[in-house]
Amino acid sequence: MLVLETTDLKKSFVSPDGQRSVVIDIPRFEMNEGEQLALQGASGSGKTTFLNLIAGILQADGGRIVVAGQEISDLSEAQRDRVRALSIGYIFQTFNLLQGYTALENVALGMMFGHGVDYGRARELLEQVGLKDRLNYKPSQLSLGQQQRVAVARALANRPKLVLADEPTGNLDQRNAADALALIRSTCKQHGAALLLVSHDRDVLAQFEKTMKLDELNRSADEIKK
Repeated sequence: MLVLETTDLKKSFVSPDGQRSVVIDIPRFEMNEGEQLALQGASGSGKTTFLNLIAGILQADGGRIVVAGQEISDLSEAQRDRVRALSIGYIFQTFNLLQGYTALENVALGMMFGHGVDYGRARELLEQVGLKDRLNYKPSQLSLGQQQRVAVARALANRPKLVLADEPTGNLDQRNAADALALIRSTCKQHGAALLLVSHDRDVLAQFEKTMKLDELNRSADEIKK
């Protein structure tokens, strides 16, 4: 069963000198429930833009996006926020943890716009990612690897059908990166969430059975002109 489907998805940006640049022009993309896929692309190729379109953070110029059976293409920003809270988990490269809150509070706050705050589940998730003794630590008191674990727990807080991961190991050293990737994949599998991860790191991409290249998904310049 499909958890994500996009059709004729388009996004472009206008530079300060008025030139329009097409970043995303993907005829079709889809993922099944529980699937794990790594999307490859160089820095600046549009990987983050693609994830942000799927998450509803950005509004597409055209096309159709369906997440967990809900079409988000024509929704308002507030409505897209609601769908994201209920159906999508997002793991950011920079973690995006709130510095003034503990690990437990960061995960609980991630539930506020979803099904409601459940501290029991927040504790359970943090225990599953190995932070049982760090519940009341603030981000500044955690290592980068531990902060990434909080981000993983937060992404799964609302039982999402789809988890998006944007260069999630980019700020970690090689050992912590390998541990974080294994944790993300195993935790998504355990919770039945599909995983779409974008990266330009060959070591990360090599861990996935299924990979795609963003430039192969995008229409070529010649096709766009037709």
